[in-house]
Amino acid sequence: MPRAIVIRTAGTNCEQELVRAFRLAGAQVDLLHIDRLIDDSRPIERADLIGFPGGFSYGDDIASGRILAMKIRENLWPQLREAAVRGAGMIGVCNGFQVMVQVGLLPGPMPGERWSDRPPAQSLALAHNAGGRFVDCWTGVEVPANSVCMWTAPWKSTFTPHELMMPNAHGEGRIVAASEELLDQIERNGQVAVRYRENFNGSARGVAGVCDVGGRIFGLMPHPERFLDWTRHPFWTRLDGQAGRVTPGLALFRSAVCSLQGQPA
Repeated sequence: MPRAIVIRTAGTNCEQELVRAFRLAGAQVDLLHIDRLIDDSRPIERADLIGFPGGFSYGDDIASGRILAMKIRENLWPQLREAAVRGAGMIGVCNGFQVMVQVGLLPGPMPGERWSDRPPAQSLALAHNAGGRFVDCWTGVEVPANSVCMWTAPWKSTFTPHELMMPNAHGEGRIVAASEELLDQIERNGQVAVRYRENFNGSARGVAGVCDVGGRIFGLMPHPERFLDWTRHPFWTRLDGQAGRVTPGLALFRSAVCSLQGQPA
């Protein structure tokens, strides 16, 4: 059974949903505080999956995810780098995605490059929504045909557009990049893991989530861990044929667990 850890700290508020998602997908999960991992990082060395949950870590003082990201950059980069090199899966949702881009885990090394010994300079960011407001809504998403992401693979063909919707809740979710050339490269590499069908926050090219070139390290602004049951869908009573089927949210986590076990999702 794959081992997963979910990293929490003051202000995270979606860690229990992420724990449940991993457990329902078939992983053994430990919920660990960041300070405990800084004192003893061995759980990272044993982890097959690492989750960075959503919420408002440290109250989002300074900027969303900034304090947690800096603690990780300064104290746990070597351990996370080694986890990436050995092929561990990682996911960051909402605030967790904001943390991952600031740590330097995403977009990760380009083809032909290696994970650096020191945290790289940040090249992606999650800026304030185009409307300047916190937005709480469900919106349709889709996966580009060339996406290499192991997490979102089932979303390409398993679900109808009406089923493939995700909840969002963020004020700083607009993806921006250091350059248009970087966005071009990410698209060519298949690193765009998911797009909004309705680009409500002004994210560059409608991108809602990206992965590394290996498809195992993934961050997104929508919350798949909040859609593990069909009754969470905004109009679930009007959907047909859901009996016995997993939701898009749960399918995402099962896909990662099965991929790491070498099994079909």
